[in-house]
This record gives sequence, C-alpha cells and structure tokens, in this order.
Amino acid sequence: MKIRTKLLAAAVALGTAGTIGFLGADAHAASPSVAPGGNFNLSVWELQEPVGSPGSPTTISSSRLQGANGFQDAYFYTDTRDGAMTFWAPEHGVTTPNSNFARSELREMNSNGSAADWSLSGSHKLKATLRVVSVTSNVCVGQIHLGTGGSSTKPLIELYFHSNGDIVAGLENSPSGGQTPHTVGHVSVGKTWSYTIAVSGGNTIDLTVNGSTTHYPIPSSFDAYKQYFKAGSYNQSSSSSTTNGARVAFYGLTVQHG
Repeated sequence: MKIRTKLLAAAVALGTAGTIGFLGADAHAASPSVAPGGNFNLSVWELQEPVGSPGSPTTISSSRLQGANGFQDAYFYTDTRDGAMTFWAPEHGVTTPNSNFARSELREMNSNGSAADWSLSGSHKLKATLRVVSVTSNVCVGQIHLGTGGSSTKPLIELYFHSNGDIVAGLENSPSGGQTPHTVGHVSVGKTWSYTIAVSGGNTIDLTVNGSTTHYPIPSSFDAYKQYFKAGSYNQSSSSSTTNGARVAFYGLTVQHG
C-alpha cells in the first residue's frame, strides 16, 4: 500500500530565486495563496510546533492541517512567493522532555488518524525536495524515529544540514544512544536539493542525496522496535534568541510503504 503526499514544483534556486520545474507525472505547481494543506496531502502527518507548555509542545492534528484553509501560522506556512511548505524553528522555543532543541516538524501518521508505527520488515521510503533558507548551526530535516518496542526515544537516523552546506547523516549506534556522523553531500544554503531515506529488507538504510546512494546496515539491537518518519525543521542549536534559528522550505514530500 502506498501513501503518497503530492509532489510539488521544485525550485532550482540560488538564494531566494529559482526556476520552477516538475517532479513526477502527478506533480502540479504549488499555489502560493493557500495553506500548506491545499498543496500537500497532510492526512498522513501531524505537526509539532515550538510553542505550548514547557515540556509539552503544541501538536496540530492532521485533520486541522488539511485543505486550502488548513492550519498555518508563523512556524508553519506557505511561502507566498513559490508555494513552499515552510517550517520555522527558533533557537528559543518549547521543546519535548527528551530534547533541548525546538522544532517545527511533521510526524508520520496513518490515514485513520493513529500514529504510524511500522516494522523494519518490508520497504519504507521518505522522499523530499527542499531548501534550507536559513540556519544558525545545523538542522535536522528528516529522520526515522523509534516507535514502540522498548523504552528508547532515540532516532534510527537523522539527516542534518549544516550552516557550511554539509549534509550529514547521523546513524544511531544502538537504542541506548551514540550517533555516528557520515557526510553525504554538500549544498549551499538557499539552494534546492533532494533526499530519500529508505529501509529495505529490514536490515539496511538506503540513503540517497541528490542522486547519490549510500547503504548502512541497521544494528540488530533495533529489531524489536517499530519506526516512523519525521520531516521539517528540527533546529539543533538553542539560545535565548527568538530570531535566530532554522527555516526550511519543502517543495516535495512523499511517504511510501510496501
């Protein structure tokens, strides 16, 4: 079964300028005048924002995100210039109990409204086309996170974009912690790029950045855990500033399970 989020036009951009092109046969040009839910199928996502009560960030359900008049605010909105679904995470914001960093980030859900929680067996794929508009230090733009199966709240993999343009995959060594970084690409801030984070055969992560694929074995210590995808702007720096942070614009986002 495939759960697809509509692919939008991708800007091959330098800075804030860009030429719009199409991604896939079912792509369509994004409308800059509607909420993100008018351009993207957000029925398989919920949103976490960097506001709310300490240790309890505000969550926006998929039902509120959907449609042209769906939810948007200063942290999650459509860029009126190119229709990009844009996430803003300042250095100062409400965080989860297990993180010191604020985020404006989508969490994968099932189409029936329950939280996605899939087994490593089978095939699972998250594809995105995006650009990091601004970043202070570095930002996580996509991840596979551990679901049920144990007490760990770690990710399986996080994909980071650094302010110097390096794209780095952080592979968790075990559910108890410890992350190994792998530099997998380089793109200047403001330029469009793409990634695919996939699981195949239950024991391998296939990571593709701008067409170049690297394969990473999944340690057997993760076998007991189920997983889910996340995507957006999970800022990796904190301070008292509400103006410094990470702004990330998405032009395409697809989730596929099979």
